[in-house]
Amino acid sequence: MSSSRLLGILAAPAVAFVAAFWLLPVARLFTLPAAQGGAAYFAVLTHGRYLRSLLNTLGLSLTVTLVTLVLGALVGITLARLRFRGKGLLLSLLTLPLSFPGVIVGFFIILLGGRQGLVADLTEWLGLGRNTFAYGLTGLFLAYVYFSLPRAIATYTAAAGAMDAQLEEAARSLGASRWQVACHVWMPGLAQTTRACGAIIFATAMGAFGTAFTLASKFEVLPITIYDEFTNYANFGLAASLSIALGLLTWLTLFLTRGAARSATTGA
Repeated sequence: MSSSRLLGILAAPAVAFVAAFWLLPVARLFTLPAAQGGAAYFAVLTHGRYLRSLLNTLGLSLTVTLVTLVLGALVGITLARLRFRGKGLLLSLLTLPLSFPGVIVGFFIILLGGRQGLVADLTEWLGLGRNTFAYGLTGLFLAYVYFSLPRAIATYTAAAGAMDAQLEEAARSLGASRWQVACHVWMPGLAQTTRACGAIIFATAMGAFGTAFTLASKFEVLPITIYDEFTNYANFGLAASLSIALGLLTWLTLFLTRGAARSATTGA
């Protein structure tokens, strides 16, 4: 048997799997809106509610990404530089939320800021009424950061630990301040990590469903809008159109990030 024929036989299951579970569903997704006319493909831009949902999702994801990267970098660099007993245990505790699905993270926020949460009990005890924050923008923001931060901490800790410590020592010996060390040593050295980690966090936040499904009763995001359209209203064409918009925007972000990473590597 020739090597090409053997390779074709071995690749057949993979090709069949990709066709059945990727190509055919994606092709169906892109053709569904056509039944409602070409304008259905642009519903996310022409309909106020869907555009607002997209902008809500985009703004929340960008803010979560920025805050998570800053906090993750600070914690990760600190853990990489310091040596102390129990460091491994601390890192494992900080990354423990990686094992929690989004629904459980949303439940944690409800236990903290929901109608029966600790904050409501405390504000009632203080005579301020039962105040809550779990079901709107604040709750979603805290849940998304809680969900994403362990990934950033683990990534930055590994990347910072692999950097040459002599670079910081040399900068300090030349009289550089902490801010100058951060700007001229840590930020350039961790630029690739920041781009890659930021892209993953942004993509995860854009498509997060479990956490949003638990908390987003007062702040609409696009994954919940898509769910409502095909579950509550059986509007599959519109749900497909919104899914395409969400997928293309997330894919474009990842594509541009990979391009920037290649350019930085080539330039270096």
